Amino acid sequence: MNILQIVPELNYGGVETGTVDLAKYLINARHKAVVVSAGGELVDRLKALGAVHYSLAVNKKSLFSIVRACSELVKIIRKEDIQVVHARSRVPAWSAYFAAKLTNVPFVTTCHGYYSRHILSRVMGWGKLVIVPSQIIGRRMIDDFAVSAQRIRLIPRGVDAENFTFILPEEKSRTEFVIAIIARITPIKGHLCFIKAIQRVYRSIPNIKVWIIGTAPKSKSHYKEDLEILVKRLGLAHIVEFLGKRNDISQLFSKINLLVMASTTHEAFGRVIVEAQVSGVPVVATRVGGVVDIIEPGVDGLLCVPKDSEGMAEAIIRILRDNELSSLLAKNGRLKALSKFNLEKMAKDTLEVYQEAVGFKRILIIKLSALGDLILSIPALKALRKKYPHPHKITLLTGQAIAAVVSNCPYLDEVMVYDFKENDKGIFKLFRLGKELRRKNFDTVVDLQNNRKSHILCALSLAPLRCGYQNKKFSFLLNCKVREDKFILGPLEHQFRVLNLLDIELKDRKIELWPSKEDERHIDDFLNSEWLSGSQILVGVHLSSSQKWLTKRWPLEYIAHLAEELALRDIRVVLTGERIPQEELRVFNELTKKSRPIMACGKTTINQLACLIKRCNVFISGDTAPLHIASGVGTPVIALFGPTDPRRHISSEKDALILKKELECQPCYKPKCVSIECMKKISVDEVKEAVLKLTETTRK
Repeated sequence: MNILQIVPELNYGGVETGTVDLAKYLINARHKAVVVSAGGELVDRLKALGAVHYSLAVNKKSLFSIVRACSELVKIIRKEDIQVVHARSRVPAWSAYFAAKLTNVPFVTTCHGYYSRHILSRVMGWGKLVIVPSQIIGRRMIDDFAVSAQRIRLIPRGVDAENFTFILPEEKSRTEFVIAIIARITPIKGHLCFIKAIQRVYRSIPNIKVWIIGTAPKSKSHYKEDLEILVKRLGLAHIVEFLGKRNDISQLFSKINLLVMASTTHEAFGRVIVEAQVSGVPVVATRVGGVVDIIEPGVDGLLCVPKDSEGMAEAIIRILRDNELSSLLAKNGRLKALSKFNLEKMAKDTLEVYQEAVGFKRILIIKLSALGDLILSIPALKALRKKYPHPHKITLLTGQAIAAVVSNCPYLDEVMVYDFKENDKGIFKLFRLGKELRRKNFDTVVDLQNNRKSHILCALSLAPLRCGYQNKKFSFLLNCKVREDKFILGPLEHQFRVLNLLDIELKDRKIELWPSKEDERHIDDFLNSEWLSGSQILVGVHLSSSQKWLTKRWPLEYIAHLAEELALRDIRVVLTGERIPQEELRVFNELTKKSRPIMACGKTTINQLACLIKRCNVFISGDTAPLHIASGVGTPVIALFGPTDPRRHISSEKDALILKKELECQPCYKPKCVSIECMKKISVDEVKEAVLKLTETTRK
């Protein structure tokens, strides 16, 4: 890959050093590393690695400079055949963003600090992917800059361990302890608190030497002078030394016994802490920002409260006096730094972000209804995930009433809920949803619903590839179509004809469901409350999930008769489905005084129903969603078919024992019928015999 990194300058600093380190890794991995900056002390080092450097005034905030830099960046991107533009600071990010847009190259940002909500900072949230060094920075980008969590990638900064020498504390001189603070000399870095803490440390341990390493910005020069005055006033001038800016930090660590980070406000990360850990230097730091991602108190460092000089002093004294603790912190810090904050890991993770930005696809699957159809689409979701593994993003757009069934689906990255019966009803809401789809920049839409509404949503998404069936329901809005079936296909075969357009074949027919542990416990408690013994056989019978399809319902008096017959064999029946009207319920209870079936109608969620069906030894259902739920949880099924054709609605004949009467009017697919003879002719005796056959099989 050809990668372009953009930073304001290339002087010594955490961001700048990280830029050079990343370039080193990319070159060693046979990628092309290009860096644009205004120049600096690290340019020669960068070029020596084999990287390409362009000097541009990308550090200037004027509009003219940004426009001019953008124009030059476009030329560089085209000349170097750049595949990813990576901005690592706010000011150059503006030029980089527009240059990337003009050249149609993915734009990636890294947020190294706590940015204000200033308009200048907003560009850092515009990356296709946004890299953050710590959890707290990621949280800030979500809360303050409305960056979706799906676009954020957590990559802690890495340190090149080869540049540092590991020396255990016990191998260093303890006749004089060197305590160092390495940071810009500004109030937020806590030098004032540090010096006050040193005064207390000096009273307990007089053989100390203090190094204050770093320079003060021109605007903060008076602050450094104040610190120097404070040092003299406290009588510490003979032990405190201001070393200024140093380019030999790695060598200095070999002489340092303890590093202190005294920051008073949030730190994005704390690279100097990791450098100290790699070198075997114990660390005392304030509990701020990303520091808590690096240090585990008492394990690989000590933490104290910001601006608490007394607490800081106690932590310093504790480490200097306890040789065993000092050695433990050094060893553990080294191990953590090498495993979690090493350069190779950081660079590898960043390269993966680049590859994701270039290669990943955003795929939308539309399946608005119904519950049973959504359950039958799970093999399609699994096949799509296998075809497009992470980092590809798969989103499902589905109806609110049925979304719960895929809430824990491992094959989806996102579930968009569309309440087309209430809140999202109407043409204006449909176009609003289309706007939301466009914001997500989908590359491909797979229409498994294949009706007018889903076809319209496909078009509104503006996805380059829109797959579905060619039919008379606005399929002209699709640009990748398969002809309607002229022959009878099973539900999975029907769906996979669309997936065939993406070179995806039906290989795994298994239906899966993912109810939670809480759902399982709820059903356990429910059955226990109904006095179901552990050894008792449980048979589930589903009435109907919809008043629309009464033709699919087995008569209630048949169910009552079945419950009484099974009770003679110590088999308990549990009823599922919608709540039974009071009058029907009264009649049913009269018919089942001896068997006392468990009444679960209207008492379960979709996932709780799945757990209940899983507890059944056999499940009886008409052509409705619980039929497929039973297949998903592995419960033997007796399927009662009347007005519909089982060939179109059963994923496999192995999934169910089908009971069906052949009538001239079948299949009619009518939701209403005067006689419903097709269901009434399925007798109680043959259902009972099927139950006994299946329960005998499960016993064996």
